[in-house]
Amino acid sequence: TKPLVFDGGKLVVNYSTSAAGSLRVELQQADGTAIPEFSLQKCRTHVGDTIVGSIAWQGTPDLTSWAGKPVRLRFVMTECDLYSFRFADE
Repeated sequence: TKPLVFDGGKLVVNYSTSAAGSLRVELQQADGTAIPEFSLQKCRTHVGDTIVGSIAWQGTPDLTSWAGKPVRLRFVMTECDLYSFRFADE
């Protein structure tokens, strides 16, 4: 994405994957550098069809330390439709 500033502590997405599909997300600094605790490798692989799915990273469930700072999101999708994303409070 383009750099954005958010409020909240979690990333919520509306997505749908095929049985063989997946969705993962990486949180990046404004310059495109991956934030280690929110890297693609630490993101749980999400599969299914949900309107309100919380993106989870290993060991780091809370995004509040990056709230109010410019970040980018990198969505990596295989056989996946992403309809919307938003940041929400816990």
